[in-house]
Amino acid sequence: MDKKKLILTIITIILFVVVFFLIYLLFYKFVLKRSLENSFLSFANKNENTTFRIDNVTFFSSCDAKNKSLSNTNFTIENLYQYTDIALFISSNKEEKTLENTLKSVYIDNIKITKTPELGEPKLYYKNLQNFAKSEIVEENLISDRLDFNITSKDEADLSSPTLYNNLANPITLSYVNQNIKNDYTLTDTSNPITYDGSLLKTCNVLLNSISSSISFDVHITNHLNQEFKCSVFLDLPLETEEKSIYDGNITYKKDTNFIFYRYK
Repeated sequence: MDKKKLILTIITIILFVVVFFLIYLLFYKFVLKRSLENSFLSFANKNENTTFRIDNVTFFSSCDAKNKSLSNTNFTIENLYQYTDIALFISSNKEEKTLENTLKSVYIDNIKITKTPELGEPKLYYKNLQNFAKSEIVEENLISDRLDFNITSKDEADLSSPTLYNNLANPITLSYVNQNIKNDYTLTDTSNPITYDGSLLKTCNVLLNSISSSISFDVHITNHLNQEFKCSVFLDLPLETEEKSIYDGNITYKKDTNFIFYRYK
């Protein structure tokens, strides 16, 4: 083979490879596009109607502390902590309860402190609904990675452990607790009584912006048709409203929301 024919052969092979690669690339893009379209279509069909949503969230924020010592001239406290109790109310698209809009299983995961406070050590706990708005730290209810709820259809249930009625009768209740904001903090003014609420933050010279925080987590629901849903929740924890702040003792705040559960299976 002479040199001219060799060069022509090499060019032909290169062109063939390039054309083959371009055809493969176009075909791959077509298949990928069709696959994505089918996935989006399937997702859209599954979520044509909203089965579950969180319409509103109620917050109660206050403060507490553990006393350490008391004398005639000063008072020392330890573990000054701020807490916000959270109630998330799940609703369904129909008043009539069916296999589609009743709960079979529920759990929370992907818990994050999305805005870390400058002071303290924030953690998230399950909160007994019967103790909502009460100051307590139950270490057995600390949520590490995931919180699984017991689902019940009984008329009465023990809510001291994570429990939800399958007909959405009670909310998901959690407690954000930011501990050790102040430790071994001495108050020299003992003429006024100590009030164990949010006013203690002001007494201890804690600025609200130093303990402001935000959290997020995912709520997963499986209904009795074994359909699976997920909702991502993002919450700014309130320390003040238009009318008052936690410095006044405590605040209760109801926030209307539109957190939608998307069906993915």
